[in-house]
Order: sequence, then structure tokens, then C-alpha cells
Amino acid sequence: MTGIVGDTDMAADAAQPRPVSERVLIVEDDTAARVGLEQLVKSWGFIAESAGDGEEAVRAAADLAPDVITMDIHLPLLDGFGATRRIMESCPTRIVMVTATSIPHEVAHSFEALESGALTVLPKPLGPAHPEFTSMRDELLRTIALMAEVPVVRRWRPTASARAVAVSPAVPAHGEVKLVAIGASTGGPLALQAILSRLQPHFGAPVVVVQHISSGFTQGLVEWLSRTSALPVRLAAHDERAQAGVVYIAPDGAHTTLHAGGRIVLSTSAAENGFRPAVSCLFRSVAQSHGPHAAGVLLTGMGQDGARELKTMQQAGAFTIVQDRASAVIYGMPGEALRLGAASHVLSPEATAATLNRLVKRRE
Repeated sequence: MTGIVGDTDMAADAAQPRPVSERVLIVEDDTAARVGLEQLVKSWGFIAESAGDGEEAVRAAADLAPDVITMDIHLPLLDGFGATRRIMESCPTRIVMVTATSIPHEVAHSFEALESGALTVLPKPLGPAHPEFTSMRDELLRTIALMAEVPVVRRWRPTASARAVAVSPAVPAHGEVKLVAIGASTGGPLALQAILSRLQPHFGAPVVVVQHISSGFTQGLVEWLSRTSALPVRLAAHDERAQAGVVYIAPDGAHTTLHAGGRIVLSTSAAENGFRPAVSCLFRSVAQSHGPHAAGVLLTGMGQDGARELKTMQQAGAFTIVQDRASAVIYGMPGEALRLGAASHVLSPEATAATLNRLVKRRE
């Protein structure tokens, strides 16, 4: 199994170590990878514990009460999905899934961990000699630190009757919505799934999404979302025209913008707010190209990407929604938009879907 090869010197400069007391449980069956991960988390001041299989992980979660668990997917005795479900049922804990694969259908499978209660999915850092080791290592450490501050919530799969009921607030009179733009970051995939799985099959507008996600995971996200969406989900392509009833996901490393006539333009211009693709680019372009005929949705995520530009959309006449605090994993992006007065409504993902279904005409 591919993973981190232990190297104390490489671990020591992983980031600026800081005095923290968070306990991290590392669940990994490969000994070299487990030792390497322990060195990395210790180098940043975390207390590291470990487990080598899923059954041991469930016991350790109960006995040690860790602040964060990094969970491998392929484990002996009980796989990462089963271990996550049992931990979330018995002693809910912040869980970050790690996977060594970048094969789309396997990445898509890894997103199922979010349905079990994991907060996010990340690539497993490769050995120190790999050119992407530093960025992957730092992403993992930053995520552990961030997740340690996130409130722990239980998650469960809603019943069929609950899924059938969609409640939305009264929608004020608004011009015809011809395009929906959505931005999301940490915690976004599950929120996106909740929205897209509830959009009506004859949804009469294109949906364009920027989701901050690790490089190589985007196609897997597309495949995973496709499993529950009545609408086709695919990667956006340069110079194509966005079609009603299709969901377009921004591809790796390319700003995704909308122009006159719904033409999609991809760009490799400089990152904004630390991201490419950036929500800010999408929202700004939609404000210009669609004005009052657009709806903007800003979901869970750290930072401020897209918040000011959601306000720009609102000022152009668009209908704007931010995710509510109760359902968001991280309330940075939607919280900043709310502070700026950029939101027409503050809604859960389920209510967001119901609202969009009422705003957008059905395709004939």
C-alpha cells in the first residue's frame, strides 16, 4: 500500500509547529505509512496514537477519545467505511479519510465515507522523494488542525420519507433564473450531493459548480455525484455552452467562468484567494453574464472565497443563498457572505434544493 515513508527531517519542516494538545488517532495497516504519519503529526505538536485495523480503530476511538482520526479505507478485519460508521454510532469523532488512489472510480467510492460520517477525504501523502510530497503533507496537517476545531455531529442516512419531503421558505417574486452557480469548499461534497440529488429531473437551468478539492479527485467527485443526481453531472469543458438540466463541475486547475450566451470559458490565470478554480471567478462572471437571471449558492468552507462576489451577484439582481450554520462543516465562506449582507436566504442544502426547484422553470 502506498503511503508516507518515515523521514524525521522531512517531517520536522512540515509546517510551523505550534503548541497544541490535540490527540490524533492514525488508522493505517501499512507499518511504514503508519510510522511516517505518526512522525508528521508529532512534528506539528499533535499527540499521535495509532491502530492497524478497523476493529482496533473502533476500540481505540472509544478508549482514547481522540480529537481527530485519520482513517485509511482499505483495512483488515473491518474496512474504513465500516469503522467510520461504527465510530459515528458509538462515539462520534472527527474523521478524515485518506486514500492512496487517484483512479476516478476508486476516488468516487471513497466519497461514500462522507455518507458514513467522515468530514472530508484527502490523498495520502507519498514518500518524501515525490515532487508533490510537501503540498500533500501540508494539506493533511492543515486539515487535521482545522478539523480539530469543528463541532462533532452525528450523521445518518435519511429515510425514504424524509428524502421525499423538501421544505423551502416562501420565495419572493423574482425574474426567471436561467443559471445556478454554486461554490463550496471543506464539507462541500456532501452538501452538493444533498442539493443535486433533490433537483427535479426536468430542472430548466444549467448548474455550474466550483468545489475546492485535492488535485486528481475531481473526476471521482463527478462520478460519485452522478450516482444520486437525476441530472447528468460532468466536468466543464472550455468553450462549450452550458445546457439546461446539466451540472458542470469546474476541472482541476482551471478557473471556470460563464460568458454571454452561457459559454463556458476555462482559464489558468493566477489563483484567487489561494484557489484555482476559485468561486470568486465563477460568481463574478455570472454577475456580469446573467445578472438578475442567476441564482448564487455559497456552501460550507474555510476562508472567504466567493463571499464578496456573491454580494456582487446580489447587487446585479441575482437570487443569493448561503448555507446555514447548523448544516455547514466550516462556516467561513457562508459566514463571511452573511456578514457582508450578500444572502437573500440562509438555508440548509435540502431547503436550498427545494428553493431552486421553485425558482427554475421545468424543461418541456
